Amino acid sequence: MIIKKDKITIMTKTEKIEKIKELKIKKDAVILAHYYVSDEVQEIADYIGDSYFLSKKATELTNKTIVFAGVSFMGESAKLLNSEKTVLMPDMTADCPMAHMVTKEVIDKARAEYDDLSVVCYINSTAEIKSWSDVCVTSANAVKIVKNLPNKHILFIPDKNLGHYVAKMVPEKEFVFNDGYCPRHEFMKADEVKELMSEHPGVKVLAHPECNSEILELADYIGSTTGIINYSRDSEDKEFIICTVMGVNYELKRLRPDAKFYFTKTPPVCVNMMKNSLEKIIDVLENGKNEMELPEEEIGEKAKLTLDRMLELAAR
Repeated sequence: MIIKKDKITIMTKTEKIEKIKELKIKKDAVILAHYYVSDEVQEIADYIGDSYFLSKKATELTNKTIVFAGVSFMGESAKLLNSEKTVLMPDMTADCPMAHMVTKEVIDKARAEYDDLSVVCYINSTAEIKSWSDVCVTSANAVKIVKNLPNKHILFIPDKNLGHYVAKMVPEKEFVFNDGYCPRHEFMKADEVKELMSEHPGVKVLAHPECNSEILELADYIGSTTGIINYSRDSEDKEFIICTVMGVNYELKRLRPDAKFYFTKTPPVCVNMMKNSLEKIIDVLENGKNEMELPEEEIGEKAKLTLDRMLELAAR
C-alpha cells in the first residue's frame, strides 16, 4: 500500500518555518497563538498570550490578515473586533466545549427574577451567547470588571468555577451561577495534585480559576494563565506545581529556564488547541482557507458591544 504525502507534510521543520515567514510577508499576515497550543506553533507566533491579551492585541494590529492559532471563539472574537480584516483559523474544528455550555432559558429566567441583573459572560463563549450578555470578561480581568459594575446581582456564564472564584473576590455582589466548565480544569484530580505536593514538599501550587474547587483549595496562588506565568517569572522559587493546561509549559520554561514545573499525572492537554499545527498554518496562508465569517448582523453587533465594553472597563 502506497501512502501519498503532500508537499507540506514532507518539509522539514526549518523549511516549514521559512515557508511561514515567506507567506506572512506575502499576505501581510500576523500569527496570534494562545498559550495552550503546541510548542512549535508558539515558537513561530508573532504574539502569544491569553484570551484577554490576544483580543486586545487584535485591535492594535495593522496587518490585513490574522491567523489565530487557538479555538473558534477566539477567532470569532478577533473577527468581531476587526470586521475589515481577514481572520484565518488553522483548524475550523478546534472548538471549546465550555463555549456552548449555557442556554438562553437560563439567562431569561435570571433577568426575570432580578431587575438589576448584569449578565457577565466569560470570553470563552460563542458570539451568540455573548449577544445575550451585558459584558465580556476574561480570567485576567473578571474580578476588576465585576467590582466596577453598578449592578448588585451578577449572572456569571458559562463557567461555574471562574464564577465562584469571582464571587469570593467580590463578596459585596450577589451571584447566580451557570453549570458550564472547562473539561481540562474541571476534571483535574485533587489526589494527583496532593501526590505532587507529597513528592515536592513546600513547592507552591499555582492554579487557574477554571479549576474545580478541590484544586483551588490546595492552591497558593490562583490566577489567569498570564498571572501564573508572571508569578513564576517574578518568584525566587525554583519549583512550581502547575494546575492548568500543559501548553503553558513552553512559556514557563522560556522565562524561567532555571526552574522546574510539575503537572498532574493525567496530562491536562486541550485536544482542540493541539489541532493547530505548522502544516495547517501554511495551508491557510497559501490557500485562504478557514476564513472566520461574521455572525448574522444582530448577533454580531450585540456580541461586539460586550467585547468593546470589556476592553473599556478593563482599561480603567
